[in-house]
Amino acid sequence: MKTFVTLAYLLLMARVGFAQDVPENIAKKSLPKKAVCVICNLNGEGHNEEKVSAGVMYMGKAYYFCNLSEVETFKKAPESFLPPVLPRPAPDTLGTKLEGGVVALSEYKGKIVLVDFWATWCVPCVKAMPEMQKLHDKYADTGFSVIGISIDEEGIKKVKPFLAKRKFTYPMLLDSNTKAPVWKAFGVHGVPALFLIDRDGQIVQQWTGKIDSKVVAKAVAELVETEKPSR
Repeated sequence: MKTFVTLAYLLLMARVGFAQDVPENIAKKSLPKKAVCVICNLNGEGHNEEKVSAGVMYMGKAYYFCNLSEVETFKKAPESFLPPVLPRPAPDTLGTKLEGGVVALSEYKGKIVLVDFWATWCVPCVKAMPEMQKLHDKYADTGFSVIGISIDEEGIKKVKPFLAKRKFTYPMLLDSNTKAPVWKAFGVHGVPALFLIDRDGQIVQQWTGKIDSKVVAKAVAELVETEKPSR
């Protein structure tokens, strides 16, 4: 009898645990008037607390949204909206060269890499690119590289003339694989999006949306100092 009770309890706990893994809507009457929107916060929009339109319970925690349409986006991939796990392995495929040929992170083994997801239509992205160039130039001799990855849907048609007017020397790639996009592998939901990868291929820092270039520069400097290449 004791064994049966124990098994029944374990089965019940398993079902409860499973239910916790599925996002569930919070009743409208239970919503707070204001809260931080999880998606706006992830995108770095800096709205702080704002009017709540909907809420979801997931893994024992409440997540709030300023727009009803954001709920379904969250439910499709809730893990990607949670605070990032750091450090974690970076995807190996980075993109395609403008002249053709796939580039992999393994080609940068032993180097520190700052991956910059951008688009020609993204004003903050374009504005930050000169700062990316400065970082690339400053730490190039330490085994550091910035790698730009364009998510433009028109690919080289848009990117090539855009870059032709500018003097960026760090590698620029295209995210041209529609079946398995690189941005999806990295968990990007908006641009600009930056990922700082250490010499072991681990993502150790990431930023999305409104990015402070001074914060990024400081993180790069600290990692370069901490992980000096062996001679």
